[in-house]
Amino acid sequence: MASLDRTARAFLLTELISGFALTLKYMFKPKVTVNYPHEKGPLSPRFRGEHALRRYPNGEERCIACKLCEAICPAQAITIEAEPRDDGSRRTTRYDIDMTKCIYCGFCQEACPVDAIVEGPNFEFSTETREELMYNKDRLLANGDRWESLIAANLQADAAYR
Repeated sequence: MASLDRTARAFLLTELISGFALTLKYMFKPKVTVNYPHEKGPLSPRFRGEHALRRYPNGEERCIACKLCEAICPAQAITIEAEPRDDGSRRTTRYDIDMTKCIYCGFCQEACPVDAIVEGPNFEFSTETREELMYNKDRLLANGDRWESLIAANLQADAAYR
């Protein structure tokens, strides 16, 4: 009986017809594909993308040169040099991140006591040369200025879990 059933299914092409029916079923449903360069999918507030240095609302940079991010970085991608200022506070004179070494672990962001270094929402930062992936203090501050509103909103959304 099983061989007769198998022969009937092969003769009537039931697998092929069920495949066509499945194709027709999905042909008229809305598409789930995202047209990437023009549309972007949602990002989590905890997404770790391009690094940025933040500033206080008065324009002063947040980094206090405690070097915790440099110490905790497992890839040793961060280099910081600092010196005291006239008012007695310490600020960085050099803050470099070698993005070719960075593993985007987020430890630098977690170690920072003043939320100065963060990993922002930008994931589109491809370059043509390796030298462009050596971020200095000016570039990191420019990233922070560019993404500050989104970074602040992400930190606020994630504040309950920190």
